[in-house]
Amino acid sequence: MLTESDIYEALRKVQDPDLHRDIVSLGMIQNVKIEGSKVSVDFVLTTPACPVRDELQEEARQALASLPDVKTAEVHMKSEVSKSASLGPIKLPQVRNIIAVGSGKGGVGKSTVAVNLAVTLAQLGAKVALLDADFYGPNQPQMLGIDRTMLIPDENNKITPPSNYGVKLMSIGFFLEGDSPIMWRGPMLHGALTQFLHDVNWGEIDYMIMDLPPGTGDVQITLVQNVPVTGIVLVTTPQTVALSDVRKTLRMFEKSKTPILGVIENMSGFVCPHCHETTQVFSKGGGATLTKEYGTELLGQIPIDPEICEFGESGKPIVAAKPDHPVSKIYNTIAKRIAAKVSIGNLNVPATIKISV
Repeated sequence: MLTESDIYEALRKVQDPDLHRDIVSLGMIQNVKIEGSKVSVDFVLTTPACPVRDELQEEARQALASLPDVKTAEVHMKSEVSKSASLGPIKLPQVRNIIAVGSGKGGVGKSTVAVNLAVTLAQLGAKVALLDADFYGPNQPQMLGIDRTMLIPDENNKITPPSNYGVKLMSIGFFLEGDSPIMWRGPMLHGALTQFLHDVNWGEIDYMIMDLPPGTGDVQITLVQNVPVTGIVLVTTPQTVALSDVRKTLRMFEKSKTPILGVIENMSGFVCPHCHETTQVFSKGGGATLTKEYGTELLGQIPIDPEICEFGESGKPIVAAKPDHPVSKIYNTIAKRIAAKVSIGNLNVPATIKISV
């Protein structure tokens, strides 16, 4: 007679290639059902953006089908995003992971990368928020296609963020008139970032993407000292000047013990729409050199494409406007890699021991 023990034993042969453990010991198998010769299980992933989702489902199905007397094997894929164990004075119990997107200098396309990563994760099934922490250049309302709107606090004095493409957004841009500049010193920036985290009704969020200003200034200092950041993604262009600046940013986050999830090389080359030849407008291989120097990962290389700018300026990130575009596919791969690294990091964080006297 087939038992649950037989099911679990068969599924122990299936290993998660990123977490390097079997799916049973990881607690991914739930709701085992045996109905005669039919067996079904729920396979709960640590992220809906798992890059090997289909492969794991098929391996699990084959493992079940190999059991004697099993004629039908069903594996229902689900997900529950793992929560970061990062600690900090600011607690966000409903936000599972905070992923900051930073750069060493402006003009490298950091905000474009941030909004496309956020929308891609939402397309993959995650609950996503985008916090525009670039207070001096708040471009995300335009890039996400959300007009300036009146945000009224609720009875708990919290603001409900507007959303588009499945992404909730909060930005200082919602509170500015026309071209009004932000002329704030450090304490005001610290207060604004803290309010955006505390006084916004974010709801349940799997991944909060935080678009940082360039460099290593007040916002970054507040972030590393007070916010439980899961990891940082750095954006650079291939030329030497950009690499020199991003090295400083990378060093800052290293010193603050913030995990570096990897580097994205933006504007890595121009692909001619007519002959399809790639022209290196800037230098070549800068992102690879940087990741080799610092032992981090090159998450992906995004080419120059006029449609990225065209759609971004019209409030339609390219991953939403053209999901089958080659650039959208690159973002899809990058988002899955980031989600996998977050899951690995959350699993490998050592447990905190509390001693009461």
